[in-house]
Amino acid sequence: MKRFTFILISFSTFFAFPQTAKYSNEFLNIGVDAAAFGMANAVTATTRDVNSGYWNPAGLVHLEDNQVSAMHANYFANIATYNYVAGAMPIDSKSAVGFSIIRFGVDDILNTTQLIDEQGNIDYNRISLFSTADYAFTLSYARNLPLEGFSYGVNAKVIRRVIGDFANAWGFGFDAGIQFQKNSWYFGVMARDITTTYNTWTFDDSELATIQNAIDGQNQSTPEASEITLPKLQIGVAKNTALTRDFDLNTSVNLDMRFAQTNDIISSGSVSATPAFGFEVGYVNLVYLRGGVGNFQNLEQLGGNGTEIGFQPNFGVGFKYKGIQIDYALTDIGDQSLALYSNVFSLKLDWSVFR
Repeated sequence: MKRFTFILISFSTFFAFPQTAKYSNEFLNIGVDAAAFGMANAVTATTRDVNSGYWNPAGLVHLEDNQVSAMHANYFANIATYNYVAGAMPIDSKSAVGFSIIRFGVDDILNTTQLIDEQGNIDYNRISLFSTADYAFTLSYARNLPLEGFSYGVNAKVIRRVIGDFANAWGFGFDAGIQFQKNSWYFGVMARDITTTYNTWTFDDSELATIQNAIDGQNQSTPEASEITLPKLQIGVAKNTALTRDFDLNTSVNLDMRFAQTNDIISSGSVSATPAFGFEVGYVNLVYLRGGVGNFQNLEQLGGNGTEIGFQPNFGVGFKYKGIQIDYALTDIGDQSLALYSNVFSLKLDWSVFR
């Protein structure tokens, strides 16, 4: 019993504490907006609303009015919650600004390290709770370039990570994006963490001491105090086609690149990449049907029987009326990847609703 309860807390801290100096802030790779999830996140070229602050800040210049957006999702069988709110507004006919907050957290984690008292007795009153949460605060700016059809955008983001009373971190980084539109064709490039995003951790030594002997030989040393998020590059191309007077079709493709070796289907020692494909059928700018597939990975099979390609198919629907847009997405249909499926809801409002 003692070993089992100690394993529970060790499991949570294994994933929560920084384990490497090269990779961090993975919660920022999840994405925002159910409309984008429905298209497998292949929106780098076409994003042009309040959520552009995340996908490509260059798209903010297309705002015609102030907008606010919110999203909620649960992950890992409702253990983790993911919340997002954002606002954006045009400054003039050529520029716009935006602000967003993301929180990914696991709350009310049982701390069982003190479950056994000094006499070896189980005392459930010694169980306490703690939470771990990651926050991102992003300020975005976008502006049209003198060249017709071109716009650019930049993000400045502050990262805050908290693991109960054990540890906390601050981080800071930049993103930059560009978009180009020519007739019905759209192109976009988004560079994330262009200067690398640096996180610095501080630890409460007295709190860490309470778990250092939870399991013999485990949690004996203080984790690394710094993390670096390596740059990532996303390239997108899309085309809008009028099917009939009432229906239009938007098809898009993304190539998401990391400058490190991963399980992506395109991978080398210095760079890896995975494609994403998405579509959206709209009916009189009122109802939307979306689909997409992405996250192509080489997955190791049990028993060392080689690898197979995993992928993540998504589906989504949306409804828009008088400045109010509600979207829903179901991710990883059929459980074709290592990612767990999730139901995602989001809401977007034009400020005209409040006037």
